[in-house]
Amino acid sequence: MTEEMYSVEQVADRLGLHVRTVRGYIRSGRLRAVRIGKQYRIAASDLDALTARPPLGGTPAAGVVGQAEVSSIVQVDGVDLAAADRLGTLVLASANTGHDPTRPLRVQTVYDDQRHRLKIIIIGDPAGTAELLHLLDAVLTADNGLIDREVPDA
Repeated sequence: MTEEMYSVEQVADRLGLHVRTVRGYIRSGRLRAVRIGKQYRIAASDLDALTARPPLGGTPAAGVVGQAEVSSIVQVDGVDLAAADRLGTLVLASANTGHDPTRPLRVQTVYDDQRHRLKIIIIGDPAGTAELLHLLDAVLTADNGLIDREVPDA
């Protein structure tokens, strides 16, 4: 018996996601897929593994509970560009090391030069996100020289 295979478009439609999001899941390893020519195909069992649903007629694997994802936005006011770069590098390095590769953290930073404001967007599992937020809190509350609180007037 052969397993049913889905295209990226079919998976996106089933999950209510954008096609680019599904491709991102494949590239990051979050969703297993087979490349056939220039297109990906996703096995029904791999789609079920992503959504933590048991295969038809089966039971969930031991210990499998629904996955949760957290989205956080941290706004840091009163930082200059150099401090924002240092903080962004620290956060990105932390997000890319020491975490479960099947549950990656995604981080994006945006700096507003006129307002001297850094926004850090974190998306990931609750434990990894909490760990990264604790790191940010420690860095932002410590007087370690990473963040220069004196922002020169423009």
